[in-house]
Amino acid sequence: MPNISNRGDLMPASPIRKLVPFAEQAKERGTHVIHLNIGQPDIFTPEVALDAVRNLPDKVIEYSHSAGNESYRRKLAKYYQSIGIDVDHTEILITTGGSEALTFAFLSCLNPGDEVIIPEPFYANYNGFAIAAGVKIVPVTSTIENSFALPPIRDFEALITPRTKGIVVCNPNNPTGYLYSKEEMKELRQLVLKHDLFFFSDEVYREFCYDDNKHLSVMHLQGLEEHAVMFDSVSKRFSECGVRIGALVSKNKDLISTALKFGQARLSPPGLGQIVGEASLDTPEQYFTDVYQEYIQRRDFLVEELNKIPGVVCPEPKGAFYTMVKLPVDDSDKFCQWILSDFDHEGQTVMMAPGTGFYSTPGKGMNEVRIAYVLERKELARAIEVLRVALENYPGRQI
Repeated sequence: MPNISNRGDLMPASPIRKLVPFAEQAKERGTHVIHLNIGQPDIFTPEVALDAVRNLPDKVIEYSHSAGNESYRRKLAKYYQSIGIDVDHTEILITTGGSEALTFAFLSCLNPGDEVIIPEPFYANYNGFAIAAGVKIVPVTSTIENSFALPPIRDFEALITPRTKGIVVCNPNNPTGYLYSKEEMKELRQLVLKHDLFFFSDEVYREFCYDDNKHLSVMHLQGLEEHAVMFDSVSKRFSECGVRIGALVSKNKDLISTALKFGQARLSPPGLGQIVGEASLDTPEQYFTDVYQEYIQRRDFLVEELNKIPGVVCPEPKGAFYTMVKLPVDDSDKFCQWILSDFDHEGQTVMMAPGTGFYSTPGKGMNEVRIAYVLERKELARAIEVLRVALENYPGRQI
């Protein structure tokens, strides 16, 4: 029998999706599973986007330009310009979700064996993108004790080797909900310039910044024209996860032209998705105001109620719609499986993402879970009650 590739063996299963079989079995038993494991909002997609599909006049769904429809890229550039990001349509590559944007950037900027430093916990799929590109992730650990703030720059410096080619941040952060401050971003800017690195910034949660905190894009930082690489997506901003449309944005011309070659190899990004993405840019401002208020209320409720449970620690996220929560358990992987396979409370249980999957350092996240507050407060209240009772009954509870 021929062997599977080493790359395939190394590719990790999604820590967010690996518990799906246990959730499906729970549903087959008649248990209602409350999904707090994945960032799939229940917020409605904007009507302007749905109308663009309903009223599509085209008789043929054609290939687009490999960089994406020019009309969409021009309109997207105007959106970025409106928030102080000075780019034009030639500096944007439309991708199949933000995931492809990251993959193209890694393939274009990094050689096999190169290293990127990423604050952990980090979005678990970064591991998969790195392995596919032959890149090594070097983690620098943030902690729940200070709400997962950026680790000291000296910790980054200590990890830099001749193989180090970039820094990766997600801002606001998935999975922690942390929003990097202007001061933190400027510190990273100095580090990037000092060591001549790429600065990769995943900004798909840009609109979700709370408590009057402002988002600072990597593209706002002066002097990084050849270093800054931004990733974006319509998935969260417009609640359009399924259309799989993202963007790779950089003023580095060599990067864009190189990434376009990878884009040509996959022909073009999704045609219907681009139609939806372009139409979404006409979404009324009231939509975002309403969504913002809804997430603020969900966050405040979730944080307050979770912190009432004995042994639970939940920092207050400043952005996105996730939080990393410390639980009084021996092993978050075991607990997240147990609560699906061996427990229910009044016919209900909760699906969460084990914290270990968001760390690269072995042993980290053993008593943490990621919770996505993407459901209405009534469902969140049910989930918190189920979690409270589950923790009281879990055999591996830590006092």
